[in-house]
Amino acid sequence: MSRTIRIGTRGSPLALWQANHISEKLRALGQNVELVIVRTRGDVLAQQPLTAIGGEGLFTKAIQDAVLRGEADLAVHSLKDLPTTQPEGLTLAAVPSRASPFDVFVSERHRRFDELPAGAVLATGSQRRRAMIRYRRPDLQLVELRGNVDTRLRKLQEEEWDGMILAEAALRRLGRTEVIAEVLDGGWMLPAVGQGALGLECRTDDTETRETVARLNDPASFAAVTAERSFLAAMGGGCAVPLGALAVVDGSILTLTGSVLDPKGHRRLDARLVGPVDQAIDLGRQLAAEILAKGGQDVLRGVDSGPT
Repeated sequence: MSRTIRIGTRGSPLALWQANHISEKLRALGQNVELVIVRTRGDVLAQQPLTAIGGEGLFTKAIQDAVLRGEADLAVHSLKDLPTTQPEGLTLAAVPSRASPFDVFVSERHRRFDELPAGAVLATGSQRRRAMIRYRRPDLQLVELRGNVDTRLRKLQEEEWDGMILAEAALRRLGRTEVIAEVLDGGWMLPAVGQGALGLECRTDDTETRETVARLNDPASFAAVTAERSFLAAMGGGCAVPLGALAVVDGSILTLTGSVLDPKGHRRLDARLVGPVDQAIDLGRQLAAEILAKGGQDVLRGVDSGPT
């Protein structure tokens, strides 16, 4: 009988869905599994805007610490929350097949984002989404949004906002697709790095868990998020900066698109590279170098970004 793999996870409905999804896959391999619920700093400070909390690893560090301490054997992360710098002693062992990376427009009043009237109120807590919305529709009023998916959808009704932006993968995983008004075009609403993917992390020296979890890996998804995370790391940004990226793998070819905006959404730089899938890390670095050469760091700092 194999030993039990203890999965560290947050306690939110979405996190539990993700952990149980991986549990089912591991059990199908004949593995015993149990969940270990971990409360992260992001959960403790759930009422504060993400910009006010600051720092990386808000939703991941406490789970990583639990794995390092031996209280759990495997961490299941929303990969978009996972910092690009991994703690010593941990390994990203697998990225299962990625769900949709795209964002969606949710509204009870309007069918499409572009049909929002001037001055409409839109909710999102993401700096990336806010900057991209401001770049496309500077006339909209943006309000902060925190909480799990059900909390956000309830606030949409209670506050009578015109709409909000959420991740398509989250709504599909929770069976709430009926609220989706429109899947937003990635040409202007470029996803967060790693969005829609799960990251399975375990101790580097835990050979048994690493080998078991590696059986859940999807090579194309792993290569795609590797390129995106390489781009993010080379840009020197964390998950809170107005930066988006999307890698698409077609056989042996990887196409990587990246975008950087200033926080007020006045300026935007985009670039795209195509190359061999086995050079995912180099492609991410090359894309960052191209955007930085165009003035990417000035854009991120909001230099010469126009009037406030």
